[in-house]
Amino acid sequence: MDPDERLMRSIEEQIGISENAKRAFREEILIRISAYARKGKRFDYSTHDRLREAIEKKLFADLKDVVKITTSNKTPDEHQLKKINEVTKRLIEEHQYCPVCANELLRYVGSLLNR
Repeated sequence: MDPDERLMRSIEEQIGISENAKRAFREEILIRISAYARKGKRFDYSTHDRLREAIEKKLFADLKDVVKITTSNKTPDEHQLKKINEVTKRLIEEHQYCPVCANELLRYVGSLLNR
């Protein structure tokens, strides 16, 4: 499978990696991946601060409109309700939110994004 150049560039652009600097940035990550592999460990993007920041910004940018639409409707449709329930469930199970707090968080984030 060939690398997805557009995806890689869209992630790199989130942290200001220029077209000229992309090669050095990618090599830095590959060096880190191979260093982990030599130690018998798996590379996790969250261990590379700039890569983690870039991926988080890219995901936020991609999902911002979805969250805005999903949380702005007074009566969400079936698809939106499913998404809301998935996020709520994840907040409860993976981040130990209570159901009330998880819903409040979604409402709050939605209100911030709808400004």
